[in-house]
Amino acid sequence: MENLLHLNWLAIFTASILSFIIGATWFGPKTFYPVWMKALGREVPTERIKMTGGETLTMFGGTYLAALIQVITLGFIISLARTGNPNFGAVDGLLFGFIFSVGLGAFASLSHRMFSHPQFKVYKSLKVWLIEVGQDVVCVSLAGLILGAWV
Repeated sequence: MENLLHLNWLAIFTASILSFIIGATWFGPKTFYPVWMKALGREVPTERIKMTGGETLTMFGGTYLAALIQVITLGFIISLARTGNPNFGAVDGLLFGFIFSVGLGAFASLSHRMFSHPQFKVYKSLKVWLIEVGQDVVCVSLAGLILGAWV
């Protein structure tokens, strides 16, 4: 538990905000959002969707909270790794972020995604999965880079 107390909170908040920004860009109207929506079997909205303030707060607040928890968890893992390797740096952090995001994050969700498409369109499910986990892999890898660099 001592490792949690010694986390670099500035690095954690920076990495979590970067993750939030990457996610907003990744799923933006000019990037993967239209492709993702079509692969999900949905229509791409042509008008702005109206949401209540609570829905907006839950959506964006929950998204940021998820990024923050991911980065804190990665920070804890990197902190543990540093106890065994005091020279742990940015490249090590990037590698840790990549390995954990692919090995645990991405592949934990693959089977769920394969069976989730309404018409069992496996190739569309794979496309959705690649778009969704691609963003996670980029975000967690860059978070690892930041956490590894900022001792």
